[in-house]
Amino acid sequence: MNSNPVISAQDLVAGYKDKVIWRDANFTINRGEFIGLLGANGAGKTTMFRLLLGLSRPVSGRLEVFGKSASRGNPRIGYVPQRPYIDSESKIEAVEYVRLAVSGTKLGFSFGRSDDERQRAYEALVSVGAANLAHRSLSELSGGELQRIFFAQALVSKPDLLLLDEPLANLDIRRETELIRLISHVVKEQNIAVLLIAHDINPLLPVVDRIIYIANGKVASGKPSEIVTSKKLSELYDSPIEVLKGSRGQLAVLGVEEALHHDD
Repeated sequence: MNSNPVISAQDLVAGYKDKVIWRDANFTINRGEFIGLLGANGAGKTTMFRLLLGLSRPVSGRLEVFGKSASRGNPRIGYVPQRPYIDSESKIEAVEYVRLAVSGTKLGFSFGRSDDERQRAYEALVSVGAANLAHRSLSELSGGELQRIFFAQALVSKPDLLLLDEPLANLDIRRETELIRLISHVVKEQNIAVLLIAHDINPLLPVVDRIIYIANGKVASGKPSEIVTSKKLSELYDSPIEVLKGSRGQLAVLGVEEALHHDD
């Protein structure tokens, strides 16, 4: 295992002075690892991303990204928010949209117009299987096609860490599967680390190396087979949770809604 992890968290506590969101997070993420970040709405998944992006500070504990405290605008991090703003009437071509992120940090844009930038943008589109979309306007693209464009933009500056916030939202099963396989391929081919927020473990099961599961103010990390079990989830939620396995290996988690209402 890499002795210099991309992310290292030790006894990490997140929240505010008067409110803890979750505590006792201990995990590392290395290059070439695909990690799923799971949990119910409001569990604190986005809070994890804010900490990694340097937009929030830990209440206590230690969080290092590339061996240093997390800081805003780190150029080694590619980030795709849950709902990137796109004007429904936008006529900007996909290749131009990707090119905007060639220079500067991932949290801002560059407006240079060199041929080199356009070439790099086109190569990023090729890497995500979207070369055919290069000269189509964003307003013409489907949800699945847009996700590929957002993914290309996050990759264009060759980051070492990718943070993807709910990229599977509103995609049908086929598009989900295609995108997950694509992300997994890029992780291995470019030897980068990816942390992806999702609600459902099933699309991720064939490809993720490990998961981080946030529930009831607690954080657990490990292989899906270690974390998504009746015993482990019941411990996290402090309430009976049942995990059922279907004939095709898919998992069904029962009792979470009851556990959340019980917590209230």
